[in-house]
Amino acid sequence: MNTLKLICKTNNSFGPRIARLTLGFVMFPHGAQKILGWFGGYGFSGTMHFFTQQMHIPALLAFLAIMAEFAGSIGLVVGCLSRIATFGIAVNMVVALFIHFPNGFFMNWFGHQNGEGFEYHLLAIGLALIVIFYGAGKASFDALVEQKQTVRYK
Repeated sequence: MNTLKLICKTNNSFGPRIARLTLGFVMFPHGAQKILGWFGGYGFSGTMHFFTQQMHIPALLAFLAIMAEFAGSIGLVVGCLSRIATFGIAVNMVVALFIHFPNGFFMNWFGHQNGEGFEYHLLAIGLALIVIFYGAGKASFDALVEQKQTVRYK
């Protein structure tokens, strides 16, 4: 089995499709904030400055985090290389979970804690695991590639 077919292999059901689309649409605004400055974000240079100067994240890792959220979310929406896109987002969410862990589980509903909680990150990781284990699901570029690869190697 070739690598592309293995990466694109998918469960042709609606569950992974729902998880993929939900994660992609929810992550897109976060990525667009970081790279385009949309939705009140700082744009690419502002985000890079924040990550590297204030959070002391190495530039390469900061760049990968931005690209995982932006390009990864687009990849998920169209279902293209969904496992790879999802892996990048999942890594981002694991890192964010540890950053927000000291603030507690729930979001800062009443302004009594130092920052936001980590429940959102757990939800994103759960959706990511569905896509990583089951693939992109129905109506995805991955399903089309898998189908063409199967026909090609028969």
